[in-house]
Amino acid sequence: MTTKHEFFVDMTCEGCSGAVTRVLNKLGGVQFDIDLPNKKVFIESEKDTDVLLETLKKTGKEANYIGPK
Repeated sequence: MTTKHEFFVDMTCEGCSGAVTRVLNKLGGVQFDIDLPNKKVFIESEKDTDVLLETLKKTGKEANYIGPK
């Protein structure tokens, strides 16, 4: 079953959100929305939260799991 998760990612610009988009597109099997002003990423996926968090950390930005949305 697909679950929607909320993550904090320390994004400051369009380049940051672009990096998040690139790593999530490479992961595949995810749908996501980026809320740049609030530094939030909402990911809908069947993947484990640890996998999603490690993927977001590949951007080099601070990332934390907030919880299910």
